[in-house]
Amino acid sequence: MKPVYYEDGVLKLIDQTKLPTEFIINTYTDYREIAKAIVTMVVRGAPAIGVTAGFGVYLGAREYVNESKDRFFTKMKTVSSVLAATRPTAVNLFWAIKRMEAVMVANKDQDLPVIVKLLEKEAQAICAEDIQMCRDIGKYGEKLIHCGDTFLTHCNAGALATADYGTALGVIRAAHDAGKNISVYADETRPLLQGARLTAYELQADGIPVTLITDSMAGWMMKQGKIDGVVVGADRIASNGDVANKIGTYSVSVLAKAHGIPMYVAAPTSTIDFDMKSGEEIVIEQRDPREISHIQGIQVAPDGVAIENPAFDVTPHQNVTAIITEKGVIYPPYDINIPGLRGKNES
Repeated sequence: MKPVYYEDGVLKLIDQTKLPTEFIINTYTDYREIAKAIVTMVVRGAPAIGVTAGFGVYLGAREYVNESKDRFFTKMKTVSSVLAATRPTAVNLFWAIKRMEAVMVANKDQDLPVIVKLLEKEAQAICAEDIQMCRDIGKYGEKLIHCGDTFLTHCNAGALATADYGTALGVIRAAHDAGKNISVYADETRPLLQGARLTAYELQADGIPVTLITDSMAGWMMKQGKIDGVVVGADRIASNGDVANKIGTYSVSVLAKAHGIPMYVAAPTSTIDFDMKSGEEIVIEQRDPREISHIQGIQVAPDGVAIENPAFDVTPHQNVTAIITEKGVIYPPYDINIPGLRGKNES
């Protein structure tokens, strides 16, 4: 299941706001519309956003290929700015844009058609790399799962959140493929119900046993011994191991710690912000209050009530058992092992 892919000269996105009742693929050639798709969560999930942004930069360059070189580079600054302004928390967005900008800088003396072609190649490389990273995350992560385990996952960190396969669900898929007879509790993930709409949809389609619960049921399921571990994705990981992920992840981590249950975070190294010292520096996106006051367009709260709607929270590194990446599994102390991974990644 590929939520973002480039084909026949257009970017194609599964409209995740319509799932699971409608399967619609939208097509894009305009970077402005791609930016809107990111904001409105037609496409979501940190890795998928990064892949989408890479293609957005390329399509912006394609639009301005017939301009003068000076005007081209001026316009491309606008393209990058528009895409970067879409969602502030997911670091993959900025990582992908910087990669695309680096291609332009390194090839600034080339003719514009050559630069645009190189940008297309880089966007496709970002996409292909993401798919491979997720497969590798699954390979390392499934070793942490025992036969017969039941895992809880929060939000959606599956194929729909990446270019394919998934991070947290990549671990689940790999364990399932290894014949470990696992099952999953997916919490609904208010307010936009990514667990109910997307995670349950993916797992059911793959034939992986899944039970849907409300967010408030997780602690009771742990108390009854029904959950053996937790695996979630991430939108940004600080160099000390603090993890920004979908709102509610922090609560799940506290519950897991209280019940002695391992809490795993699965994410590619592109989600690690090596220059950020701790989660206190992470900007938390605030979203439209209507996401809470309304469900599928139906009002569920009184007019005028005060609403807060942070899209993410930060789980402290003390609550994280291990971080599963495409380079291997990282254990504490994170403030030593994560910076060490940066050197390994760049070698």
